Amino acid sequence: MIDNTQVAGIEKSLRHVSYIVKQKGREILNQFPITPPQFVALQWLQEDGDMTIGELSNKMYLACSTTTDLVDRMENNQLVERIKDEKDRRVVQIHLLEKGESIIREVVKERQNYLQNVLCHFTAEEVENIEKSMTLLHDNMTKEEQNI
Repeated sequence: MIDNTQVAGIEKSLRHVSYIVKQKGREILNQFPITPPQFVALQWLQEDGDMTIGELSNKMYLACSTTTDLVDRMENNQLVERIKDEKDRRVVQIHLLEKGESIIREVVKERQNYLQNVLCHFTAEEVENIEKSMTLLHDNMTKEEQNI
């Protein structure tokens, strides 16, 4: 049986860590010509490849009109481009461009540097345990999500 107090502590710690990482991420993004929602959109495109406005909207839990505005701004900044499907011209895919890829790489590198500075105060064994535990937690959450 899992102790409810431990579950509450884990949930609280995850919430606090998530908040700090999010805040640090926003500080890093201030150095780039991109908003946090645009960065999230770029990450989805990098991870899942080209997708339609509707698919991106679903991933980001945004209205299609909001996502369209987001994509318009990203296209104007040459981070993405719209590509018409050759088989069905009504279908338009959003494609990540090199400038968008470059921003993702730079921001992720900065976030990793921040995390490395925090983790340098831990032993190698503690870092390994954190990595294993986080991977295990993520894998199980992903399995749960797929079963829903």
